[in-house]
Amino acid sequence: MDDRQQYLQPEVLAKLKGLDLKARLIVEGYVAGLHRSPYHGFSVEFAEHREYVPGDDLRYVDWKVYGKSDRIYLKQFEEETNFACHLLVDTSESMQYQSAQAPLSKLEYARCVAAALGYLVVHQQDAVGLATFDRQISQFLRPLGTPSHLRQVLHRLEQTPATGETSLGPILHDLAERIRKRGVVILLSDLFDDVDSLMLGLKHFRHRRHDISVMQVIDPAEQDFPFDEPTLFKGLEGMPERMTDPRALRKGYQAEFEAFLKNVRRGCADMQMDYVLLRTDMSLDVALRSFLTRRMQRAGRT
Repeated sequence: MDDRQQYLQPEVLAKLKGLDLKARLIVEGYVAGLHRSPYHGFSVEFAEHREYVPGDDLRYVDWKVYGKSDRIYLKQFEEETNFACHLLVDTSESMQYQSAQAPLSKLEYARCVAAALGYLVVHQQDAVGLATFDRQISQFLRPLGTPSHLRQVLHRLEQTPATGETSLGPILHDLAERIRKRGVVILLSDLFDDVDSLMLGLKHFRHRRHDISVMQVIDPAEQDFPFDEPTLFKGLEGMPERMTDPRALRKGYQAEFEAFLKNVRRGCADMQMDYVLLRTDMSLDVALRSFLTRRMQRAGRT
């Protein structure tokens, strides 16, 4: 393993300061593990061949065609103009949860993923925007593709605390009205809200023909429920504290939680949206690979 790949591990990132540094190291670590860099053709689609004429750039020669035909052809590309990626990051109170086994809170993990994706997009000469929200939208930056804008995105993302209750459905409707031009929309959230309301909000984005990815960020303890001794569970987003015996709850709780995850996955699949489950103890290359593989597949490069 290349030394740079260590920066894909949450326990290593937890020791670093500064979201801009984390974003760069995550991307460099991801690229170090690839046979080819994701920086080639992220927003450029292959169009057709044309015959070589003197003075053409030899970098675009299709040597496979030459090998079969003994004639020199160049690949022509078309640019996807004004490509924009909108990062929607949930900063409600439940996102601050961090169990004893997790190196990062859900919000810290979501910040790292969003920052790395923003870094990739801007370094592809494309534009990235940001929205953070709980019950209301707290930050909204329209997409730009400059390094200074990326620094502003990372600063706002890093400084926005986890507070307030979640209201995903209405928030997504609001954002779908604000983001009118078609683009890529990436939602990072634990999705702890009514699933039907969530899906109606996402459907609004589909109606506007956005390319949507849903990245559901959870803490490992929320899925594994590793508690054995009597435990005081602290309520988030207005829920009361409760002392209980977790052993009596484990089976029922896990069944409910897995049903919740299944409903979210099914809802995204029904609307042909990309979905990935991210646990905060997972390597961050899962998130990057999910996003970049999809982009290359849709451009016909895998």
